[in-house]
Amino acid sequence: MEQVERIDTVRQYNNSMEVDTLHPLVSVVNFNEIPAVQNFRRYMGIYAVFLKNIKCGDMRYGCQPYDYEDGTLVFVSPGQVYGVDSKGVAVKPSGYGLVFHPDLIKGTHLGKKIKDYTFFSYEVNEALHLSKKERKTIVTCFEKIQEEIEQNIDKHSKTLIVSNVELLLNYCQRFYDRQFITRSNVNSDILGRFEKLLSDYFQSDKALVLGLPSVTYSA
Repeated sequence: MEQVERIDTVRQYNNSMEVDTLHPLVSVVNFNEIPAVQNFRRYMGIYAVFLKNIKCGDMRYGCQPYDYEDGTLVFVSPGQVYGVDSKGVAVKPSGYGLVFHPDLIKGTHLGKKIKDYTFFSYEVNEALHLSKKERKTIVTCFEKIQEEIEQNIDKHSKTLIVSNVELLLNYCQRFYDRQFITRSNVNSDILGRFEKLLSDYFQSDKALVLGLPSVTYSA
């Protein structure tokens, strides 16, 4: 059975990715700057948001496959397991990763509403697929967080970092809603055409001659 690596701190995650830790509670990783990776599974004690530009293996989220393609956002929350099956081949990922410890948002407005971001849930095993414009917005958010992390820590640091993390998550929520509204409209259109097909069938003589429509006819 494949070993599960436990990641409870930002430093542990950074060490696994071979990058420096600039802040103990939050980190932005540019995947273009890390070594190639292959099969792994990780139990996460921290939050993570991954922007993937290149599919680097089949992603698993808990025990379920994740609907993951090129140019998508993937979300992981504390207590969850995720991993990548690259079929034993080392692959070079591309994109960004944001990880942050629950202590970063403890006692903040974001800390109180973090559970409202349902895309962190195990039940949502579908990644967020981005348009080019949406991706640009998300990358800008990653860059703003990184810029603040690189500043000398002062009394404003936590507020600004948390505010930018919350901004990122709010954009993700907007884009998630857009994705499902679009899909809902498509499904409604398909259902409408199916209902019309059945209506036309039963209003014609076909029902009397052929009986109930077959699956092939409905397709």
